Amino acid sequence: MIAAPDRTPLTREFFDRPVLEVAPDLLGRVLVRATPDGPIELRLTEVEAYDGPDDPGSHAYRGRTARNGVMFGPPGHVYVYFTYGMWFCMNLVCGPAGRPSGVLLRGGEVIEGAELARKRRLSARNDKELAKGPARLATALGVDRSLDGADACAPEGGPLTLLRGTPVGSDQVRNGPRTGVAGDGGVHPWRFWAANDPTVSPYRAHTPRRRST
Repeated sequence: MIAAPDRTPLTREFFDRPVLEVAPDLLGRVLVRATPDGPIELRLTEVEAYDGPDDPGSHAYRGRTARNGVMFGPPGHVYVYFTYGMWFCMNLVCGPAGRPSGVLLRGGEVIEGAELARKRRLSARNDKELAKGPARLATALGVDRSLDGADACAPEGGPLTLLRGTPVGSDQVRNGPRTGVAGDGGVHPWRFWAANDPTVSPYRAHTPRRRST
């Protein structure tokens, strides 16, 4: 008999650790998105760690801005950014307040509320593609900049909550280079995923964007 996922909410202490500890430990956890139409629940299968001042790939590498302020803490909050002029991506802030680090949520399996996610992800060919990639994940959950700074550890609950779920065993955690990260930040093997899971997105090296002439 397979035990049901643990529905105990993750505490702020879970996130108040080094990002390279938190990131792989998020695999198998359940993200709950509360919406007016009902909840959507996602089992996390792929994440990437970003380590602030020590990481050229991090939005916070060069310091605090209006865009990245949430990354500076406290831990357990949600950092949402807009990219390529069309997509949102979401991160979970980690580590002590004042040191900006976070985990980008790259992929997961929708285990509850798939009918709601499908309405937002009309181009998905099947349910495994609903949240396969960070922009798809945010779209499926209805995440945008209005949720930047949301407290995922609020005792009274909120629009986003993390549950203990069923953590992926250490023998099933894989890691490698982060997807699409350029320069010195591209060498860090800080992308973590659940082995052989069909909701994990394919790795893509950074490709410079062409500039219009």
